[in-house]
Amino acid sequence: MTADPARGFHDGELAVQQRAGVAREAARLAGMLGPTRLRPGSTAFLAGLRLAALTARDRAGTLWISVLTGPPGFLDGAGELLRIRAAPAPGDPLSDLGADQPVGIVAIDPQARRRMRVNGTLISARPGSLVVEVGEAYGNCPQYIQERTIGTGPTRRTEHPAPLVGDRLDESATRIVRAADTFFLGTIHPERGADASHRGGPAGFVQVAGGDLAWPDYPGNNMFNSLGNLQVDDTAALAFVDFGTGDTVQLSGRAHVEWADPGPADDDGGTGRRVVFTVSRVVSGGPPLPIRAA
Repeated sequence: MTADPARGFHDGELAVQQRAGVAREAARLAGMLGPTRLRPGSTAFLAGLRLAALTARDRAGTLWISVLTGPPGFLDGAGELLRIRAAPAPGDPLSDLGADQPVGIVAIDPQARRRMRVNGTLISARPGSLVVEVGEAYGNCPQYIQERTIGTGPTRRTEHPAPLVGDRLDESATRIVRAADTFFLGTIHPERGADASHRGGPAGFVQVAGGDLAWPDYPGNNMFNSLGNLQVDDTAALAFVDFGTGDTVQLSGRAHVEWADPGPADDDGGTGRRVVFTVSRVVSGGPPLPIRAA
């Protein structure tokens, strides 16, 4: 099973599509993944957003996903370039972000329930500013986006504690994860680069047990970009946000898909698939994001 490295699905995506029994349906969408420019409609959509997530590696090579916020216009894309007038804050594991690496971005409008993925190469990383050379840009369906209004502004807390860094979730981080109805997933492929995606569901859809997290893989667009990457490279990163306080939990580790026959009572997604993530690194409890959500 092979794929053109410059266009269409890669081997991991094709393998997952085949096992899920949706290869024919997914094949109709392969053209979305070819090299592309940001078209005027995409540029206009990005310009109105306040929220995005970025997948990249830190200086030590560890994969993370970080949440970025800013006023409308902070995502400025045209043609082959996306300029981001924001960068991970001090204390974020990607705050010292190195350029010349593959990155994945998911930009999201929770109020309109729309999202877009932009994958490419980070060609410039400066304080408060990132520039990405676009390799892929395509929209995703609105499924499982929890409707909320995102605003930006000062956080409700005046103290800015140093983040907690460790190898396991503490009580506070566990509460945020278990209460979440949204999180962001970062994955990577050795040849096709990084990807950032959104996952949503009812509060509590992410389970925590020991050093593992697990969530159902709900039906989607059948492209399986994230699960396809995990089929080839199990490196993964997660980011959770408490949208009431701006507090974040960022995790780096390994993930794999567990397959079963669809239909049992504990098959929350109805697909027979769930993803299990094993925690290696945790960063939490640092300065909250400057967002307000309702």
